[in-house]
Amino acid sequence: MPYDPPPELQDLSLADIAGLVAARKLPPVEQWSPAHESDSQMRIAADGRWYHQGGLISRPAMVRLFASVLRREEDGRHALVTPFERQWIAVEDAPLLAVELKSEGTGDQRRLAFRLNTDELVVAGPDRPIIMRGDADEPRPYLGLWRGLEARIERAVYYDLVELALEETEAPEAGLPIWSDGACFRLDTIEVA
Repeated sequence: MPYDPPPELQDLSLADIAGLVAARKLPPVEQWSPAHESDSQMRIAADGRWYHQGGLISRPAMVRLFASVLRREEDGRHALVTPFERQWIAVEDAPLLAVELKSEGTGDQRRLAFRLNTDELVVAGPDRPIIMRGDADEPRPYLGLWRGLEARIERAVYYDLVELALEETEAPEAGLPIWSDGACFRLDTIEVA
């Protein structure tokens, strides 16, 4: 079946995006507990590129397929999981990237939708938090996903978030809160890992 990537975010309303997110059908990876384990000989680089045995996986459809069966285990390691096997995969930072942002509304009525490098659409909210790591000099923003996964928010997208927060902040010394889907996230508060 050919893959049709979603239209660009700017052409969609957040209601359209929410419908696409709800229609997404991921395999029930969290329900699978295969007995057999092995090393996938795969690596996800910090820049979001996927490699197998040192060679770049250049087909986006293959990356989307692998990402659909990826989860983070309780010990923090990542694995590709099928009903029959769990294959460990090395992840240098976060396995996915948030590469585009769309915002609708203002203040606590705002909704933020992100497009991932796999073309998945994610609306930030209570179950999909924006998480700040790093330090004040070099903040590293992430978006919480499903199955314990995270997407690193690319720098340009992070700057868009900061600009949105600054537009609404009457007292910048009070910090940088930004709302999405009823949850408030602080862009100025670094989470300690």
